[in-house]
Amino acid sequence: MNGRRLTRKGVQTRDRIVAVAADLMQQRGVARTTVEDIQEAAGISSSQLYHYFADKGALVAAVIELQGQRVLGVQHLGLDRVTCLADLWRWRDLVVGIRTAQNCVGGCPLGSLAADLAETDAVARAQLARWFAEWERILRTGLASMASAGQFADGTDTDRLALALLAATQGGLLLSQVNRDTAALTAAMDTVITHIGTLLTEAPSDTVRRH
Repeated sequence: MNGRRLTRKGVQTRDRIVAVAADLMQQRGVARTTVEDIQEAAGISSSQLYHYFADKGALVAAVIELQGQRVLGVQHLGLDRVTCLADLWRWRDLVVGIRTAQNCVGGCPLGSLAADLAETDAVARAQLARWFAEWERILRTGLASMASAGQFADGTDTDRLALALLAATQGGLLLSQVNRDTAALTAAMDTVITHIGTLLTEAPSDTVRRH
């Protein structure tokens, strides 16, 4: 874009192009998705695409933003009000339920983009890092609210627990894609959440998830 303000129709067209590009890149990978592929799928000309995006890198940046918003929107559904361990289990069920509904096809949209871009595009890597940091912040905020309520023993490093939860979730999502089942995802998330339960001042009845 050249800095001109878009009309409502222009915004809709731009958003449609980004959504189409996001879906193609999720299916094929960034490198294997060409500008021509996106033009064909979106039903637009080359001049239309370059009206909104200076180059493929600008379009990739817009895709990262869209996927970040999509992923974090789902995480907010499960993590906006974390007041006790049961809320973490409900979030776990949300994540696993989504993967089950997807038949474990496709990876985490942010994780897939990171795998494609982290070693080849420093700008994209920094952009993705910001989205992962925001995901971690949501987890930190939830655990911090439990700590503020006196639910954790003194000295508990809730920031480190949040990072462990994020790492467990990402690793589990990747293996669920490879193996086409949720066993690794449930094992990783269950293990970290169960460990969090052992650090509470009063262990609840659902510290260990019953299967």
